[in-house]
Amino acid sequence: MTVLPPDLTRVGHLMAPHGLRGAMKLFVIGDPEQLLKLRRLYLEGLGWRRVGAVQLQGPGVTVQLGGIDTREAALELRGVQVYAHDDELPTLGEGQFYYHELRGLRVQTEGGELLGEVTEVLDMGFQDVLVVRHSGGEALVPLQAPYVQVRRGVGVILEGAPEGLIGGVAEVVTPSAEPDEDG
Repeated sequence: MTVLPPDLTRVGHLMAPHGLRGAMKLFVIGDPEQLLKLRRLYLEGLGWRRVGAVQLQGPGVTVQLGGIDTREAALELRGVQVYAHDDELPTLGEGQFYYHELRGLRVQTEGGELLGEVTEVLDMGFQDVLVVRHSGGEALVPLQAPYVQVRRGVGVILEGAPEGLIGGVAEVVTPSAEPDEDG
């Protein structure tokens, strides 16, 4: 397991080469424009690389990194996780946040009742998920759900969340007594 330097936020992963001179497509978590001014990126297992060029390309970006100057070298990096240092990420506007800012936030009801604490944010493709540690263990809470509100400096507020979302007991469903088709 690779140990990452402190204060890094995953910004995406490298995909296919773009052209013949080592540029690569970068799948970006979040807004691709956030990466346009970065001067360096951390490649998991490979360390820091200088950003030579970065360009918006469809829903992501293409990036040219120092030391990668052939299509073959770029092919070897396919799937590598890419990080930026938290202090180098651009400041976001009102109502926006980076995932690293969510770690450690209190999760509470709209009435202020403490439910738990965010320990991680998982990129699950279509839906990002908060990992919430609570008195009974851990719960997964869909970040983009309409009942989840992130308030900077306050925490994550669950307003109108389904009953038992955090710390609830799963309903036990007994199997049907109906015979199957064979018998």
